[in-house]
Amino acid sequence: MLRRLLVVRFPLFALALVAPASLAAQAAAGAESVTRAKIVANAEAEFSRVDTNKDGQMSRAEIEAIQLASITARVNARNKALFAELDTDKNGQITPAEFARASPAPKPDATPVLRIDTNKDGQVSLAEHRNATIETFTKIDANKDGLITGLEVKAATEGKITAPGK
Repeated sequence: MLRRLLVVRFPLFALALVAPASLAAQAAAGAESVTRAKIVANAEAEFSRVDTNKDGQMSRAEIEAIQLASITARVNARNKALFAELDTDKNGQITPAEFARASPAPKPDATPVLRIDTNKDGQVSLAEHRNATIETFTKIDANKDGLITGLEVKAATEGKITAPGK
């Protein structure tokens, strides 16, 4: 009853549910004046398109079916465009090389590790590594009992301690 009332008395509500975005966007952007007659005609056409069993009502199932069709069409169009972008040689197949070019692997960067290179010789010795490990352990071990608990690790990962070399 309420759905029928909303559709009969408030065609703009029905329009908002099912109308193409272009008509509403045009009116909102002020790009084109849209008459009431055009809005009503469009709403009635959209209602008819959604009301697939032609019983004069838009059921949840009918609305969701139209929404699913619209979503599926947008996803398929986006996927087709993405495929065309990835398929650089336009042979209808995406090779591993084409796929890899779309998302290149990050470049290795030793800078974070080299922060513990205390003598700045461009290498990390066992002693430097051990000292950084002990310094980190000491910072994480908040109660200084010689053990690291899950809560202490959580506190450390939330940024409450600073890493060695910073």
